[in-house]
Amino acid sequence: MVATPAVLAGGGGDLVPAPYHEEILNQISMREAEMLLSQPGVIFYDVNTLEIWGDGFIPGAIYFNVNNWKTLLPENKDTTMVFYCANRLCTASNVAAREVMKLGYTDVRQMPDGIYGWRISGRPIERP
Repeated sequence: MVATPAVLAGGGGDLVPAPYHEEILNQISMREAEMLLSQPGVIFYDVNTLEIWGDGFIPGAIYFNVNNWKTLLPENKDTTMVFYCANRLCTASNVAAREVMKLGYTDVRQMPDGIYGWRISGRPIERP
């Protein structure tokens, strides 16, 4: 049996897939993220552990892995925000980006290559 997001709903007659709602992430490349880094008003959020954060983060990024993360969000729900974590195997930035989208933010992006890809590519980092 293959698991699918849709669950068949209905009884008796025709079976109809139940609606499946999941926010579609706007995933961007490191090159796209680097171009956004130079644009005013774009906010980068690092969703890594403190240990990874301490090894370096994208310049200007805000550490997001905190209990009061909602206080870190901008008032303007159209602000461009880029979330990233360690690498493509890490799902923390996916979860964070989806939660922010549920709050009504409209320009949420996720960089799947994460800080490890960023560092390996030779792009600049900052340290706390």
